[in-house]
Amino acid sequence: MASSLAANPAWQAEPLLDQLYGKDWRELTTCNPNLRLVTSFEREVDLVELEQLCDAVGWSRRPLRRVRKALNNSLLVVGLWRHDPRVPKLIGFARCTGDGVLDATIWDLAIHPLYQGAGLGKGLMQVLLERLRAMEVEKVTLFADANVVSFYKAQGWDLEPRGERCVFWYAR
Repeated sequence: MASSLAANPAWQAEPLLDQLYGKDWRELTTCNPNLRLVTSFEREVDLVELEQLCDAVGWSRRPLRRVRKALNNSLLVVGLWRHDPRVPKLIGFARCTGDGVLDATIWDLAIHPLYQGAGLGKGLMQVLLERLRAMEVEKVTLFADANVVSFYKAQGWDLEPRGERCVFWYAR
């Protein structure tokens, strides 16, 4: 189930998706024609759904009030939903902090294990980096667990000298 990024051209307005995800939603296409995966910076991430996603990927629990504060203080928050017109399901999430001009740091990127291996993490990262590029951010730093550094290296991120936890992306 490989994915790619599909823009939401204005000539293809979908009122329901605009209502659920905001005007700037993007779709990650998959090999499954019955599966719609939608990214959005505008749709609010439900804290309970986010906690369930974090549990599924094995992250330690954080108090919801602190998570809410972290989201509110983030430069960008993007969600990935399995679209259902009644109840969209959060299956991916990323967030970064920064000044919005020179530097940004990505702290979280998660894809539900049932959807991993299909290029969705790469697609979600691409959406996030496109937005940072549009903001003209010059350098993005990402802190990752050692077991996923190779994921970012394969996408062209530069590793810190020891290649253990920190990777960098520079606007090109």
